[in-house]
Amino acid sequence: MTNSIQRLHQAKQALRDKYAWPGGYPLYLIMDDGAALSIDGARQEWRQICYSHITNQRDGWRVWAVDVNWEDTSLVCCHTNQPIESAYGED
Repeated sequence: MTNSIQRLHQAKQALRDKYAWPGGYPLYLIMDDGAALSIDGARQEWRQICYSHITNQRDGWRVWAVDVNWEDTSLVCCHTNQPIESAYGED
């Protein structure tokens, strides 16, 4: 359970920052089902994310990791279906 709460804390920090520091690289969340969730999508569904962590649900709303989208220009948010900004990808 501790790892789950730590991941939730990291996700909350990512929602506050939106970009990695140092460097200003765009962040996104990797959910427990492998889907990519944008920071904006996570803000919209923060209550569901917290509920899934607190109740130990396996419903796709638990954060597995916070990562930087380095070069994937085709990465889209699983919730909003909007592109997730890449750090070095060509437009």
